[in-house]
Amino acid sequence: MTRLEDRQNLVRAIEQARLSGARVASACDLAGINRRTWQRWRAGDGLTQGDRRPDAVRPTPSHALSEAERARIIAVVNESRFAETPPARIVPTLADEGVYIASEASFHRVLRAYGQMHRRGRARPPRPSRPPATHIAARPGQVWCWDVTFLPTQVEGQWFYLYLILDLYSRKVVGFEVHANDSADHAAHLAKRTALVEGVHSMAIKPVLHGDNGASLKATTVLAMLYWLGIKPSYSRPRVSDDNAFAEALFRTAKYCPQFPVKGFADLDAARQWAACFVRWYNEEHRHSGIGYVTPAQRHTGEDRSLLARRHELYQQARRANPSRWSGKTRNWTPVGAVTLNPDRDTAGRVACDAGELSSLSNVTYLASVKNPDLPGMRQGGTA
Repeated sequence: MTRLEDRQNLVRAIEQARLSGARVASACDLAGINRRTWQRWRAGDGLTQGDRRPDAVRPTPSHALSEAERARIIAVVNESRFAETPPARIVPTLADEGVYIASEASFHRVLRAYGQMHRRGRARPPRPSRPPATHIAARPGQVWCWDVTFLPTQVEGQWFYLYLILDLYSRKVVGFEVHANDSADHAAHLAKRTALVEGVHSMAIKPVLHGDNGASLKATTVLAMLYWLGIKPSYSRPRVSDDNAFAEALFRTAKYCPQFPVKGFADLDAARQWAACFVRWYNEEHRHSGIGYVTPAQRHTGEDRSLLARRHELYQQARRANPSRWSGKTRNWTPVGAVTLNPDRDTAGRVACDAGELSSLSNVTYLASVKNPDLPGMRQGGTA
């Protein structure tokens, strides 16, 4: 059904198109309605009253349930033996007893009409899942992500546990530890040590620490430590690993790198040594595809902007030297701006608008950085 307001707008648009020289049939096809529908709307009172089908008085079907049958359904479903039984099981039970009153769908309709369409027994109705926690990092130290993953050993059934804290903006691993068991004490110690190394005590705005719903990350010991440090905890929705996608992607990179031992670690010292080597390589050498193929350490310190500006100038020189090899623009070396964890629709739109507004500013910044790489603006950690 088409609302009255939509009818009026469509008829007005089609009439305007007709006066401009368009054919009525073509205008109706473009509007998504039939020409006869347009004619019916104009001929009758379709533009003043709208669709009258919802208010139409329809006769009761001859095969509808009588009031006595409806009352019998209510009496049956309210019997003590059916107090915790849904219609899907009441109807077969009655059939086994040689009793037929109505179909299962009719039972549902009658219960709904009498206001008794509720869950029976102790079962609770499904609750809608809460929206994911959305966080935006425009510079290092605003949002951290952490998680725990298994590290295999050479003994089947035995595991080591790798704790990692990742800076969302720069993708730098700011804290890690490897332990033989999964414990809230280890998580609390890692949070404290990372906060001291990153200077959280001197930050005006403390970071947000986002993690999953693991027991070791939500324990009272960890919450007390985060409260003492001034760090705000944030958690994913239950059984939704995508809410902590950046940490999961880091674990994927770690376990699929060539240096990862396929047959497992010999002992805890070997696992800790490998973790230290991996974190150093990831922070200092790995050119991350999500941040413009610069290393997380370069982005964390703000060196990525001058580096990307030099790449941009190099490509411009190559284009000027061989213009026939370039059919369009050179590769985009614009620095990646703010990073959003679990963006909702409104946040994604706002970030996109901000990115559009800053695009021209980024181009100006490039030209300025090429001429003077030591400008103060080139040393900032990110785009505000």
